Amino acid sequence: MVRSGTLILNVAARLLLPLQLLFSLFLLLRGHDEPGGGFIAGLVAAGGFALYLFAYGRRALGAMLKVSPRDLVGVGLLLGVASTLPAWWHGQPFFTAQWWTIPVIDFKASTPLIFDIGVYLVVLGSVLTAITALVKTDHEEDARR
Repeated sequence: MVRSGTLILNVAARLLLPLQLLFSLFLLLRGHDEPGGGFIAGLVAAGGFALYLFAYGRRALGAMLKVSPRDLVGVGLLLGVASTLPAWWHGQPFFTAQWWTIPVIDFKASTPLIFDIGVYLVVLGSVLTAITALVKTDHEEDARR
């Protein structure tokens, strides 16, 4: 059910959200060798979800996400802390990067990648929490008038 927004906004939101999520994934994975990383990737993803929120409303966004944005913040913080532990287990200084090669798909996993995914989730969850709270407040003020 289309709740708010124009036809152009609704179509744009449906087309741009997948593209923004793919671009945010690209920025997240590229951030280790070149500019990019978890922060800017989280902002790009949050922008896509915000556009969807403005087009379809809070309920539609909640139905699509299936998880509270505050839960994303918690999982992101947990991943950020967890990324520091492998260095301790190897007797190395705190935040020393650890790398693992996954030969089947020729991919190098690392603690910096885990940390960046944590930052991504914290930024995404924080921005979505703020935006949904503002939309909720705006709707409550409209209902009072």
